Amino acid sequence: MTYLLKWSKIALEDLDKLPQNIIDRILKKLDQVIENPKHFIEGLSEMPVDKIRVGDYRILVDLIEKEKILLIRTLGHRKNIYKKYKTE
Repeated sequence: MTYLLKWSKIALEDLDKLPQNIIDRILKKLDQVIENPKHFIEGLSEMPVDKIRVGDYRILVDLIEKEKILLIRTLGHRKNIYKKYKTE
């Protein structure tokens, strides 16, 4: 079953800051993820969100099973995305 993709305001702002080739890769990956999220999503032990890997970039998400929603919280390069999330 396909999940509904929802974006936080912060995630949309983050997306706008990325180069177009990275945006294209992220959107292509999300098209795959919404068809079978559990195959692509990894849990994070120290944070209450999950992650999706896209090369050197990470997408931090909430999977809302009951409503079949994939909420994109934030995204960015792996070197600073976790620090950024903790400060939001």
